[in-house]
Amino acid sequence: MKKTHKNTLNTGPARSVPVPAAALLPPPAGWYRKVFLALLPFLCFSLYQGGSRFARDLGLYGEPVFQKRVVANPIRDAEWDTMVASLAKMSAGYRGHVGIYLKDLNSDRVWEHNPDQLFTAASLIKVPIMVSILQKIKLGELTLNTPLKLTRRLRAGGSGSLKWAREGTMLSVMEVIFKMITESDNTATKMLIDHAGMDYLQQAFEGLGLIHTRIYPEGMSLAYGRVSRENYTTAREMAGLMEGIYKGEVVDKDSSEFMLDVLKHNKSRSRLKKGLPLGWELGHKTGLLRRSCHDVGIVFSPRGDYVIAVLTGEVPDYTSAKNFIARVAKQTYKYYKTDSEYASAGGASVPGIKPG
Repeated sequence: MKKTHKNTLNTGPARSVPVPAAALLPPPAGWYRKVFLALLPFLCFSLYQGGSRFARDLGLYGEPVFQKRVVANPIRDAEWDTMVASLAKMSAGYRGHVGIYLKDLNSDRVWEHNPDQLFTAASLIKVPIMVSILQKIKLGELTLNTPLKLTRRLRAGGSGSLKWAREGTMLSVMEVIFKMITESDNTATKMLIDHAGMDYLQQAFEGLGLIHTRIYPEGMSLAYGRVSRENYTTAREMAGLMEGIYKGEVVDKDSSEFMLDVLKHNKSRSRLKKGLPLGWELGHKTGLLRRSCHDVGIVFSPRGDYVIAVLTGEVPDYTSAKNFIARVAKQTYKYYKTDSEYASAGGASVPGIKPG
């Protein structure tokens, strides 16, 4: 007997299938509402994902935009004008060369005095070195925990305690950076330069947009006299680098926060730090070499944060230079204090100051 196979395709006339009477009745009251509420979270999530994808496609998302700190009683125009007039007089009266860059980070007001004049960078060069090392970390070429070995050839005189450390001592990159900035340790600086390479640092400086700030092996010499190739910098470029760190724009936000925290632990008690009002914060770096004396940093004050770079060269002596930088700083502190005459008067007329 021949076997027959069922055809799975429906080629014949359709046959009606009885439908239960209950299925023809309308849904019970509230059924639509229950289904809608059950599906609502999924609908919202889908809309959120679609919106996020649309925003990403348009490039609306990216690094968080820097938000200025809200200041209850910011420095006013009349105060600013009076303050910078006094700074100009002080700068003109100093016997050495002076370069100053001052910027209120709340109002973006700027005052400058010879901001592009070249000065021996001295230990200010350690700030872009730190930035360059953090860039290597971002690239994955090392980490803050990467160990560095102290050897005899890497010892350097001058500032810092590492020159006394035992040969063969192992320190993490983070520890070496911390010592380079907080103690201005020259041995720590030499360890980082040796690890990164002078060629890399020179390229990294250019990548940071530094036009005048340069680094050479000869410029790292601690010799008092002239060197064949000097490490130069300017008040504008050092202040700009500090502002970028403050705003989280240098390397990336996390790296900038780390660098700013290190700068706040600077152990110097002179120059910008001298006379800093109680409770204020200062992240800064000093420099002193070949008749040049500097300090550059971010001041966190009750009436707004500001960047200040004071560079001096061909100074009659280091003591006078340090005192000059301290006087410049104190003049700014006077106007940024909440108990300043103008602030206390609430903007009322004060001798020598016109209401803003």
